[in-house]
Amino acid sequence: MKSKLILALLAALAFGMAQAKLPAPTEEQKAKAEEAKAKAAEAAKKEGELLGKAQDRVAERYIKEQKAKGVTVKPTPLAAAAPAPAAAAAPAAKPAAPSAPAKK
Repeated sequence: MKSKLILALLAALAFGMAQAKLPAPTEEQKAKAEEAKAKAAEAAKKEGELLGKAQDRVAERYIKEQKAKGVTVKPTPLAAAAPAPAAAAAPAAKPAAPSAPAKK
């Protein structure tokens, strides 16, 4: 019984601490956060470029291997998908046929 009460009190205390508000960040902290965000964006850009280069190397090697086997491989061009026309995206609404009055 006591252990359940202690557990409940500890849980309430932990929940209360989690709900406590932090002070507003200072200008220095904001500047550091912006700098870290910029560095992360630059790193993501570099990683994306490296990934693209690696994918190109793998594709070239695959094409060479298939060419050695006598298979012609035509790479699929990477074009942005065009948005579907509005008429094709939304089917035309059919007008409801008037129903005959039901006999009583």
